[in-house]
Amino acid sequence: MALSDFDLVLFGGSGDLAMRKLLPAMFSRDVCGDLPPTARIVCVGRQESTQEEFINMVTSTARPHIKSAKATDDNWNRFIARITYVALDATDVATYHGLVDALRNDAGVTRVYYLATPPALFSRICDNLKDKGLATANSRVVLEKPLGRDLASAKQINKEVGKVFEEHQIYRIDHYLGKETVQNLLALRFGNILFEPLWRREWISDVQITIAEKLGVGNRIGYYDTSGALRDMLQNHLLQLLCIVAMEPPTSTSPDAVRDSKLQVLRSLKRFTPTTLAQNIVRGQYRAGHVDGKAVPSYRDEPEAPQNSRTETFVAMKAEIDTWRWAGVPFYLRTGKRMADGLAEIVVRFKQIPHSIFNQPTSSFQPNSLVIRLQPDEGLRMNLMAKTPGEGMRLKPAELELDFRETFKAPRMDAYERLLLDVLRGQLTLFMRGDELEAAWEWVEPILTNWEQDDTAPLPYASGTWGPAAASALIGRDGLQWREEALPED
Repeated sequence: MALSDFDLVLFGGSGDLAMRKLLPAMFSRDVCGDLPPTARIVCVGRQESTQEEFINMVTSTARPHIKSAKATDDNWNRFIARITYVALDATDVATYHGLVDALRNDAGVTRVYYLATPPALFSRICDNLKDKGLATANSRVVLEKPLGRDLASAKQINKEVGKVFEEHQIYRIDHYLGKETVQNLLALRFGNILFEPLWRREWISDVQITIAEKLGVGNRIGYYDTSGALRDMLQNHLLQLLCIVAMEPPTSTSPDAVRDSKLQVLRSLKRFTPTTLAQNIVRGQYRAGHVDGKAVPSYRDEPEAPQNSRTETFVAMKAEIDTWRWAGVPFYLRTGKRMADGLAEIVVRFKQIPHSIFNQPTSSFQPNSLVIRLQPDEGLRMNLMAKTPGEGMRLKPAELELDFRETFKAPRMDAYERLLLDVLRGQLTLFMRGDELEAAWEWVEPILTNWEQDDTAPLPYASGTWGPAAASALIGRDGLQWREEALPED
């Protein structure tokens, strides 16, 4: 589907996200021929800078993040010719005259405003765009996380942005939904008859969703210490992945059909009480340790970190969905920093065979599981039991693997590339709707409230491990193990 002409306006255009992700993503789409010849990118920032100074900064800061062999001087020079820099104070409408002059006054040009700014600025920017006549019927606005700190602030963002833009113009971005594997999960479930009859409580034992990072907080301490792992990762990324796994078949792939199905999952999540919360959620904070053989500091020893910080860098929980399809099936969600490995994966584990006809006990059989790997290597793995070569009937675990890089030779798109293209095409399926956002916060908020009232500090765990021992005990109470603990030794 060819793109119509557009002006992409990046508020926070000189910031980290623009330099690391957004501009490299747009360059990749440019060299692939997806961008119309006259499409333009307007980078907005507070810093007074000439056009030449800004382009030099883009070249020195954004270009190193592009690994493509197509990043030649000719391609780069053609791309940066699309870029215009505008300096303004996002909160002061009087400074928007430069943006008014930079945008084309053509109803046929789509305007996309990407707000890579703190959420406190969302309302002011939208109001100022409206005041200057820049929020037209052919405009779209992209909202980066965090989309609120709690239910009240999320509702406020929805209300204030909704005064300027219609819901169909608002794109709440979650880059995990742009990953190839997440969309292939939809294809796997609803494009094949094999799994749908088994995708229910009668055949599935449990589901594990893990997003683990080797990195610490780095230079994000100012944001992270007021956020924590629950707000930063679980409320958005993990819950969105859970929705894709658990949702009922939508009537089509149209945006509202898919988002209606995801909303049903969020509203069906069993709410925690103070008692069940203490039993089913583990929070931790990393201490000094070793990652990839290198010594790393404790969270509280990171630059500018509060010495008595109670911010969680790790969360593990057992969640349940109160529907006919999923009643009684535990969903284990886990995320953390300074973990033993950096990965994002979904593990759907099926129930054990009821009886062994072979000369080995049922307990020696590894239950079948489907592993959906989002990163670092995107693909699908099906774990089965198979006969070992030779005489006798001895079974051992074996894997069927679909590696997207090897199977599909087409160039891979980064998540931001795909999502930016969807915004420019007006395709909303992979973006959260306002009621989805509020439903996620409704479920998470009792956890936050409980933690704010609880003086207990997060459990310590050594960097380079898989989190507090209590996380293993959480899943162990159900006679289960996290995937890395259950893997057979080489």
